[in-house]
Amino acid sequence: MKSGAAAIQAAIIDLDGTMLHTVPDFELALNGMRADLKLGPITQDIIEPMVGKGSEKLIRDVLALDYDAAKIDAVFDQAMAAYQRHYLAINGERATLYPDVIEGLRALQELGLRLACVTNKPIAFTTPLLDRKGLAPWFELVYGGDSLPKKKPDPLPLQQVCRDFGLPPSAVVAIGDSSNDAEAARAAGCFVLTVPYGYNHGMPVQTINSDGIVNSLLDAAKLISAHNSTSN
Repeated sequence: MKSGAAAIQAAIIDLDGTMLHTVPDFELALNGMRADLKLGPITQDIIEPMVGKGSEKLIRDVLALDYDAAKIDAVFDQAMAAYQRHYLAINGERATLYPDVIEGLRALQELGLRLACVTNKPIAFTTPLLDRKGLAPWFELVYGGDSLPKKKPDPLPLQQVCRDFGLPPSAVVAIGDSSNDAEAARAAGCFVLTVPYGYNHGMPVQTINSDGIVNSLLDAAKLISAHNSTSN
């Protein structure tokens, strides 16, 4: 993070691949959808690189394993409805917290930071998942991929949080696991930190243009604390 820059006053944190390992949930829901379409199951290794760009892209990518473009268009609505039904039924059942997530959120809050969760997961999935995993109380704001007209990597959700908090983007850091988070943060004018254990569409985290790689949200809090102690 840049020496002499303004103090960080808020953090915008991603969900899938940053706070929660949710691919096991995706496996259940997507294979339920595929069974409804008389397609065979797929593995987590196939699913993981597809996660992070929103449900519509995920469903189209999964269908593209078996169907051409015309067939995808023909069955898309049926497939999406099946996926949503299966996901809502199992939401959070197999998802697990990454190490030091709660400790990190507590440390960020103790630094006086305001916290928002911005994810490309639909809000109908996001809200109950945050509740189920004990994450909801930490966040003042939550935006899903369908809460606003555009989702990450568009900067709009991050810009909206900055407006909601009444803060300049230069006082806000985004924390995520993928290029989506970094591109949105860069375009919005926010700092961005990345975690190395998430999904990033199958690409190494080192390829992301960020202000630093942190091993956990707790490490992010320590870095932000050090930054704020030397900031103007």
